[in-house]
Amino acid sequence: MNFRQLETFYWAGKLGSFSAAAERLNATQSTVSMRIIELERELGVELFDRSQRAARATAKGRELMYYAEQFLRLLLEMEEQVGGPDATSGVLRLGVAEMISITWLPQLVRAIHEKFPRLKLELDEALTNVLVGRLTQGSLDMILAPGRVSGYGTSPVSLGSVRFAWMVSPQLGVPDGVLTPRDLQSYPVIALSRESYHHTAIEEWFRLGDVYCRRIDTCKSFGVASSLAEAGLGITLLPRRCYKQKIDEGRLRIVETDPPFHDVEFTATAAVESMQPVAKKIAQLAREISNFNKKK
Repeated sequence: MNFRQLETFYWAGKLGSFSAAAERLNATQSTVSMRIIELERELGVELFDRSQRAARATAKGRELMYYAEQFLRLLLEMEEQVGGPDATSGVLRLGVAEMISITWLPQLVRAIHEKFPRLKLELDEALTNVLVGRLTQGSLDMILAPGRVSGYGTSPVSLGSVRFAWMVSPQLGVPDGVLTPRDLQSYPVIALSRESYHHTAIEEWFRLGDVYCRRIDTCKSFGVASSLAEAGLGITLLPRRCYKQKIDEGRLRIVETDPPFHDVEFTATAAVESMQPVAKKIAQLAREISNFNKKK
């Protein structure tokens, strides 16, 4: 029995399939199958029920799962505590929201590689609900995203808040002055896809005014949303700091509203069962580097 066999067995059971384990470990599916077969031969028991399509552990497999997790966690903790930053190795799977990608992500990546030179990063940019799903399934070690993960068993690290505002092209004809959800409900709205925090926040803002948007067109990035709004195709919600130039040039203007749109907090949330103990240190590093507005 060796480390690779136990690691492969753990991720096959944790992720529910040999193919997912292969992707996680950057190995082929045949390599994963062979390692598990070798482990079963050494232990003299079947670890997975192969009559099922998913990798479902047998009773003995579930017993081994407990020990494998403890062993792997202890090994990584030992490497981190005894070896110091230069000894920290492996892969950290980091999920990031677009707002972080277009602001301070490069500085964070640089700092991680300077502090942990042997650590490899796998970055995954996606919409918030997708990132949360991958975190809870175990395919990501940590996410940097808006909001707080509901019901999640760990304390998120606040990265600060970002001020958003409704923006529109002058050619759409939205009146000046302070407008309410009822005033804006007749205009087409451009939002990120339903899997985003952005879409949910827009719907909640309209509900505060006891109205709903009559039409929401969706896309997958702020860049697309701002381009559509600039073309006069609807109103959209954008981070003020990222579109100052378009506002100064008159291509977009801010729509003042009552209620104003609340600042959006971003957080770093590490997976409860992450096999990367360094994730918590990187969450603190992300807080130090973040240039979002922070409470003093």
